[in-house]
Amino acid sequence: MRIILVTGAGGAGRTTVAVATALAEAHAGRRVLLVPGDADPARPGPVADVAETAGAAGPGTLTVLRPDPAGDFRREFLALQARSSTALDLLGASPFEDAELTELPGSRQFALLRAVREAAAGDHDVAVVDLPPLREALTVLALPEQLRRYLRRLLPPERQAARALRPMLAQLAGVPMPARWLYETTARWERELAAVQAVVEAPGTTVRLVLEPGPAAAATLREARLGLALQGLALDAVIANRLLPAASEDPWLAALTAEQHRHLAALRADAGDVLHELPHLGRDPRGPEDLALLAAVRPGLPPAPAPAPAVEDRRAQDGVLVWHLPLPGAVKQDLSLVRRGDELLLGAGPFRRTLPLPPALRRCTVTGAGLVDGDLAIRFAPDPGLWPEPS
Repeated sequence: MRIILVTGAGGAGRTTVAVATALAEAHAGRRVLLVPGDADPARPGPVADVAETAGAAGPGTLTVLRPDPAGDFRREFLALQARSSTALDLLGASPFEDAELTELPGSRQFALLRAVREAAAGDHDVAVVDLPPLREALTVLALPEQLRRYLRRLLPPERQAARALRPMLAQLAGVPMPARWLYETTARWERELAAVQAVVEAPGTTVRLVLEPGPAAAATLREARLGLALQGLALDAVIANRLLPAASEDPWLAALTAEQHRHLAALRADAGDVLHELPHLGRDPRGPEDLALLAAVRPGLPPAPAPAPAVEDRRAQDGVLVWHLPLPGAVKQDLSLVRRGDELLLGAGPFRRTLPLPPALRRCTVTGAGLVDGDLAIRFAPDPGLWPEPS
């Protein structure tokens, strides 16, 4: 199954492109699931337009799965409240009713991740997911891995085996020990987060970046490449949206078009073959007919395989091991590296990723890093007492 994640600069038309992509895949005869980022079903726009014809999308089928952040939050909160009922009774706390709960900040991100997991588990050929703007999208995609790391630090799995001794330990220590439901809840969250992370990191998951050519477009593309590379995601298309006609007798429009096409030329030089161009329709896209004009990428194109990290043994030459992590050659930002046990915290600006070290590097020391032929090459010095001399 293919998962196409659509993000981009705010206001660049990523929702319209996501809906047009889903409709084009359905017209090509595929079973398509669309996960819109717009949570309001009554809001006018391309999602509402295509939802009306979702059952008749040509040879294939098109189904719309809307995230439900308010419902997801209420279910999780009430389940947690039910498990904590004994402690709440002792404190004299009044339980909350379903009707008085409203979603908290962050609920939409978790609802979107749950929808992505459900999309991957469904019986479809393609799932198109409308993500938030780029920076928020990168944060959402990094959430499963980061939260799993937090859970491992707070409640290490190897220590959960001692939970059968909890009553005795509580008596010896004189303090209450974590209840069984806490371990069970942690295990359930771990399973759900692992399932979402597996979808994000699957070979069939790719990202499409929607931009409107302008002063910030090239910088947004560089930021997207770096953030996606840190998450191990392939960028299969850069979509330049709302291009003005090149020929116009109106001096004002001609000057605006010339400025836009100057930025478009910079995008062409940076994005290369993955750049696709979409025209400005002169109106807000409405209905399947307009959306059919905005299918930027030919349906059915297979995702480009992402290169895998590899450890290179250079001990015979200069006594180091080098771990090559694929990164786009255009990335010039400084990357921070922090070692935490058997993990490496890799980051640049607001983007972070925790990478488990390969077994060959877990008893080595990080000595440096730099870009080499489009890869991030991290150098490690092995402990001489642990590594035999090369023959």
